[in-house]
Amino acid sequence: MTFRSTNPDSLEELLTEQQNQNSADIDLKSTAKIVQIFHREDRIALAAVEAETDAIVMVVEAIAATFHSGGRLFYVGAGTSGRLGVLDASECPPTFGSDPDMVQGIIAGGDIALRNSVEAEEDQTETGAQVIREHDVTDLDIVIGIASSGRTPYVLGGLIEAKKIGAQTAIICCTPPNDSVQEIADYVIAPIVGPEIIAGSTRLKSGTATKLILNMLTTVSMIQQGKVYGNLMVDVKASNRKMTDRALRIIMDVTGCNRATAKQKFMEADSRAKVTIIMIAKKLGKEDAVQLLDDHNGFLRPALHH
Repeated sequence: MTFRSTNPDSLEELLTEQQNQNSADIDLKSTAKIVQIFHREDRIALAAVEAETDAIVMVVEAIAATFHSGGRLFYVGAGTSGRLGVLDASECPPTFGSDPDMVQGIIAGGDIALRNSVEAEEDQTETGAQVIREHDVTDLDIVIGIASSGRTPYVLGGLIEAKKIGAQTAIICCTPPNDSVQEIADYVIAPIVGPEIIAGSTRLKSGTATKLILNMLTTVSMIQQGKVYGNLMVDVKASNRKMTDRALRIIMDVTGCNRATAKQKFMEADSRAKVTIIMIAKKLGKEDAVQLLDDHNGFLRPALHH
C-alpha cells in the first residue's frame, strides 16, 4: 500500500493548528481567568472522548481478543503522543501483573525522546516501518498509532507496515481522519477537541483526550483478562512497600482475614494476591490454589465459586 503524504503546506488547515477564539486574548487575562478557560476547554475534550464511545468499545474488544489469542498491543507515537503511549504501557505490569511484552509503547527517537525533544524523528515514515519490524510484530498483534494530527509520518509508516504483516491496526487522532488514514487503520478513534488553547499545542486538549482513551483501552481489556475482581487490582505486582500493603489490604478485603494471616499466606503464595485469596478462601495449599486459578483462566470470581 502506498501512503499519500499530506502536503506540509496544508498544516495550517489542520483543526489542531487553528486559533481558538475562546483564548484569543489569553495573554491579557488574569491567572484566575486563564485557569477558567482551561476548565471550559477541558470539558470539551471530555465530551469529545465520550462521543467516541462506540469506537473505543470496538478497539477494546479487538485488544481483548488479541490478548486472548496470545497477541500483543503496541502503541506507536511521536512527541507527546508517544510519551503517553509509553506511559500507559509501562503502568500495566505493576497494576495488572502483566508481562512487560504484553503492552509496549514505541516512541519516535527511542527512550531518549521521553525526556528530550527529538521531534525531527516524527517525519521519518520508513523509521516507523522499521521499528515495527524490529519488534517482530506478527498477525496476532494489534498496533495502535497515536497522532493528534492524524498525519504523523512515523506513525503512519508504522501502521502501514503493521497492516502489511497482517496485524490489526487502529489510530487515535484529534482531527477528522483523511482517506489515507482510514485505508490503513481498521479502527479509528477521533475525539474532535477543536483548536487548542495555545494554537498547535496538542499536549493540551488533544493530550488529555488521548490519555483518557488509553486509560480505557488497557484498563477495560485487562478487566476482561481477569486482572480485576470487583474494582480491586488482584494481580497487583508487590514491587515496593506501597504495592505490598495494597496487596495485603486487597486480600483482607476479599477474604475477611486479619493482617497477620494475609501476610503469612501472601509469603507462602510467592507474593501473588490472587493465589493468596484462593488459599485462604478455599483452604487450599499453594499448588492447588494455582491449579484452581489455571482451571478458570486466571479469573478469581469463578474460581472462588467453584
